[in-house]
Amino acid sequence: MFYTGIDLHKFTSYLTTVDSSGNIVKQADIKNVSHNFVQYFSDLGNGNITTVESTMTWYWLNDLLTSMNIPLVLAHAKYVKAIVYAKVKTDKIDSHTLAQLLRMDYIPAVNKISNDKRLLRDALRARLKIVQRYTSITNSIQLLLAKYNFETQRVNPNSVPLKTATNTLRLLSPTLLFMPCSIIRLSVNTTALCFGRKINK
Repeated sequence: MFYTGIDLHKFTSYLTTVDSSGNIVKQADIKNVSHNFVQYFSDLGNGNITTVESTMTWYWLNDLLTSMNIPLVLAHAKYVKAIVYAKVKTDKIDSHTLAQLLRMDYIPAVNKISNDKRLLRDALRARLKIVQRYTSITNSIQLLLAKYNFETQRVNPNSVPLKTATNTLRLLSPTLLFMPCSIIRLSVNTTALCFGRKINK
């Protein structure tokens, strides 16, 4: 049996394979292209098992290895670091560490979400980030208005032109003169203070 630790990055990956005794059989730094992985594991023959940390880009690697009938154990990145602490961290060392942990069955595995639920989870995560940014922008503009003791009065959002609201914001602070309009109006529906309310003093 061969155990392969994969240090996965956006464009490249470092792979280290050890045998049942923990001896390094093969190491390679390859680009994230399917045929590179196919070639790497075809040279090893049968009896492979792999592991990779649960980063944001493991979907395609899991699908590729599954099509090659090679099991992939998804490792919890935080718990792996808790088990093994290294003062010197390189891609080579990390992949070797993963391979050895896999061989000793010490990988803190996490659940791999099914293919049919990936899209839903990613959509919910994206929505959560948008809501968090929405709240952050709203709070920032409220604080900016409070600094200049401006009050707000709710009116019909359609009655406040976007250009007028943007210019009002820029009048509040000279630093906003250098900000693109696209940044200031990031949340038309979100920040009712600027785009759905009339600012009075």
